[in-house]
Amino acid sequence: MLRRMLSSRTGGFILAVAGLVLLAGQPAGAAAYRSPYDVAYSPDGKLLAASDHTCASVVLLDAASNKVVKEVKLNGKPTGVAWSPKSDRVYVSEQSAGTVAEVDPKAGKVVRRLNVGARPAGVVLAPKHGLLLAVNMGTESVSAIDLASGKEKARIPMLNTPHGIAVTPDESKALVTNLYPFGDASKATQAGCLGVIDLKTLKKVKDIQFTPGSTLMREAVCSPDGKWAYVSHTLGRFTLPTTQLDRGWINTNAMTVVDLTKLEPYATVLLDRLTEGASDPWAVVISKDGKTLWVTLSGVHQIGRIDLESLHLLMDGKDIPKDKPTPDGTPRHLSQIWAEIKKDPAKRDFLANDLAALYGAGLLVRTRLKCSGPRGADLSPDGKKLAVASYFTGEVVIAEPGTGKLTAATPVGNQPAADSIRKGEIVFHDGTYCFQHWLSCATCHPEDARADGLNWDLLNDGIGNPKNTRSLLWSHKTPPAMSLGVRATSDVATLAGFRFILFREPEPGDVDHVKNYLRSLEPEKSPYLVNGKLSAKAQQGKKLFEDSKVGCARCHPAPLLTDLKMYKVDTRGELDRTDEFDTPTLVELWRTAPYLHDGSAKTLKEVLTTRNKKDQHGKTSHLSKDQIDALVEYLLSL
Repeated sequence: MLRRMLSSRTGGFILAVAGLVLLAGQPAGAAAYRSPYDVAYSPDGKLLAASDHTCASVVLLDAASNKVVKEVKLNGKPTGVAWSPKSDRVYVSEQSAGTVAEVDPKAGKVVRRLNVGARPAGVVLAPKHGLLLAVNMGTESVSAIDLASGKEKARIPMLNTPHGIAVTPDESKALVTNLYPFGDASKATQAGCLGVIDLKTLKKVKDIQFTPGSTLMREAVCSPDGKWAYVSHTLGRFTLPTTQLDRGWINTNAMTVVDLTKLEPYATVLLDRLTEGASDPWAVVISKDGKTLWVTLSGVHQIGRIDLESLHLLMDGKDIPKDKPTPDGTPRHLSQIWAEIKKDPAKRDFLANDLAALYGAGLLVRTRLKCSGPRGADLSPDGKKLAVASYFTGEVVIAEPGTGKLTAATPVGNQPAADSIRKGEIVFHDGTYCFQHWLSCATCHPEDARADGLNWDLLNDGIGNPKNTRSLLWSHKTPPAMSLGVRATSDVATLAGFRFILFREPEPGDVDHVKNYLRSLEPEKSPYLVNGKLSAKAQQGKKLFEDSKVGCARCHPAPLLTDLKMYKVDTRGELDRTDEFDTPTLVELWRTAPYLHDGSAKTLKEVLTTRNKKDQHGKTSHLSKDQIDALVEYLLSL
């Protein structure tokens, strides 16, 4: 049963852009690395808070001296950070605990924990409504917490793995980014969506779909006038075979401008250059006057600065004043696309394919930071400092907003020397290992080497037969690799990923480090468990799974939940050249949608019903609706 259930995710795209990090894979007893994930200035500008993802703490820095003044221990894997309007509280998501810690910065202690959903990430306050909003990646929802009582007022369902959240200036809406696309990957129209929540009703009112191929939507920010939102993300060219990298053939990196009046995309612009990618964009920060935006480019260790004022003029078909200099003093060379937009505004759609539109017009300046893996960022209230969380160097770096020049770098604590696993993690997330820097391993395998949800046409099994990316979790335990088993082991697939996806001949040590990193990863507990155990419904599903009349366990036996064999399972599509596919492990099914080798099943229920008419994913045709639901509940608990 379910022989092709886990979305087909292991593959030559072993190397890919940013994700959350190792910790699940960190060996017991190992020294904790310092890994700042997010940063936020207090509204009064006196303090700067940084969440340390791997050392489980929030570090408070004096904003004037940039020195650490306090460190508050938390419950594990801190992610998003937000301050109260009076600067008397700082809120930090505790991802592995399913809580948000309310910290008194003056006393330097946690004063309250707010229960939210599983794996919280982004967090933001809506003071007019008395709410704290936390994005739950594990339960694919947003928790609206009443700050007065500390209790959840509503839990709003979202799409596939929501990550970041922003509130409009008038607090009428919240905007939620989703890391992965939702839907049938085989139709080649998959795209990430920006969810819109009405903060009066606490209901989702729309999912704004982006350009096909948009994934890893990390963060969103609103313009001060509330008219626009800006979202960072990657833009995969998944309809093309992975034959080359030049000029963004496989992957590009983007920012989408959203019209908040119409609640629809206005334009998608690329952060790359013709021969230099901007892999793994992460945080977006906007100036108080709405004229400038900064974006961290995590994979290439850069900060990008965008002239929003001039960008909007060009997108509206207007001219930039001739006497306005470019940010770096270079001449403007306007791409032909701007003249076409002037004649026909609908041509804005073509900006998503123009690598020269931003930087040629002098709208984008990218500055290399002396750090590794920049993620969260924030602008000081006076607009004079840009703080950036440097994940792998364990620092908070401060740059001049106007020039990008680094002015300070403060370690959040003592950083142990990197062992082979940590070195592998660093390589895995480093886009500069890729030819022209278009992507990193984590671009297609984000979130600790899991999967991006897209179908890719890799060349290891012939051209013209795309398959869904597979998670690399336990890939070393479950050979062969790839949906068709064309790589004998994960080690072979890792080396092939360097050569044929990153287009780089790696140093032997780098390959070994990445192998060790991947081998260190362990499954995370499913959010469908109840107090760490199967729910009553899941227990019913477990009995069905192990029932010989249903037959799931025959091909998915414990402990690996795969028998490591190939089977014909009636999932061959019109582009496939074989009927046989590798039996994947069912571990972490809760986070690997869409399903089947071609990603054509949006849900596990589809796999067991509409996609199982011949009972080749287990004999399920005789099961009742309640039994199917119980079986799904069990599978999502693995």
